Amino acid sequence: MKEALVVCGDKNLRVGLTIWDIETGDHLLHIPTCASPSHGITCLRNQYLIASQIHRPGSVAGGVIFTWPFSKPRASLRSYSAEAIEPVSSTKDGIYLAGGATSGNVYLWEVIDGKLLKMWHAHNSPLTCLAFSDDSSLLISGSEDGSIVVWTMISLLDGTDSGSFHTPLSVLTAHKSFITGLLPSSNVSNSVFVSSSLDGTCKAWDIVKGTLLQTWVFPQPITATVLDPAERFLFSGCADGRIFMSPFDVGLMKEPTVDSEELKVELTGHKESITALTFSRSGLISASEDSTACLWDVVEGVIIRRFHHQKGFITNMVVIPKSSMVPSNNHQKKSTHLQVSLLQKYSQQNDILKPTVTLMSSPEEQQKITHQYQSFDLLNKQILDLEMERTPEALQLKVETNIENRLWINGMTKRVMEINDHLRSRLLDLNQHRIALEENDPKRNKNL
Repeated sequence: MKEALVVCGDKNLRVGLTIWDIETGDHLLHIPTCASPSHGITCLRNQYLIASQIHRPGSVAGGVIFTWPFSKPRASLRSYSAEAIEPVSSTKDGIYLAGGATSGNVYLWEVIDGKLLKMWHAHNSPLTCLAFSDDSSLLISGSEDGSIVVWTMISLLDGTDSGSFHTPLSVLTAHKSFITGLLPSSNVSNSVFVSSSLDGTCKAWDIVKGTLLQTWVFPQPITATVLDPAERFLFSGCADGRIFMSPFDVGLMKEPTVDSEELKVELTGHKESITALTFSRSGLISASEDSTACLWDVVEGVIIRRFHHQKGFITNMVVIPKSSMVPSNNHQKKSTHLQVSLLQKYSQQNDILKPTVTLMSSPEEQQKITHQYQSFDLLNKQILDLEMERTPEALQLKVETNIENRLWINGMTKRVMEINDHLRSRLLDLNQHRIALEENDPKRNKNL
């Protein structure tokens, strides 16, 4: 499958997006009027590109988020948010979109109808990174003060909580500076994610328990990270332009802290700070403040191809199938095309999505997790419309939707049971600690 590289800077709206053929280096397309902050671009099912826009200094207005269909890249939707949005992230299925603001607020939208589901205060400093777990059951947020918070989608989508405060699953404060990256592992059995920071470290965490598993120490601030597709190596870009290659064997190493100087594996070719890292089928791609993106032969440690971005450095990179840029025919539109809408600026209280989630105490009842999503209602309506025509694509769409729903429910059930087990363990520890205190404190026993 041929791939294309989409890049964007953050300095000048007129520079816009540039798209290249990765294999040949040919320039494919330029889309003007776009400038996005770091982590300000996300891709929906390889069909749409969503990009938050830089906020002009001194401006008191809200933010702007652009949505481009790859099949018609010049026809964008412009959504206006209540405040400037910087990092954005979407779930794998393209149903939900999260955006972070400099105020510390996080916004959660449903993409299909553009509904603003929730807005809450997540951090006391500006948001720098957002990422959904591989199964879309958790949302991870990072900020300028180095804090990382893990949120459960069940609690965020719970319609019974009308307030702006939500209790996180865990709050992680081991980093001492600006969070520059969050990388959830696709290996579900490990439930691991990696964070990077300007404090010169990368850290691997247990996403459910919130425990620190591994730390990599580097001689420079870490500005970008990526895992290779097989998740055997962690690539860490530094402020001096170097890229370190570290074995990603969390839990297998004898020491919980690894010094990068001992690894002796680094890629050099950029003159300034690394701003973004990603992988394509052709290999590792890096971007830098030197206004170039490089395709690497990691084994030989050499640059295969260099892409030059005009006027300003690259803040965001996305790799998409080249076929995504070809207009869809009617059959593809009916069966696989994702519908998107303008994103709401404010939530409609009378219209708020109300999923129902039932968590019982017994193990048998814990598996009875029910959910209602308005997006599924829209899909079901589409299926019914197609069934009236009795077309083969209607049956195919129904099968695909049922499979996706079952996989989502199974994944969410497993995640909730893991969280419940973790909470029960913590409660047991607290009870044991309280009993020990009472036994060692005669006065306390007397008062009781």
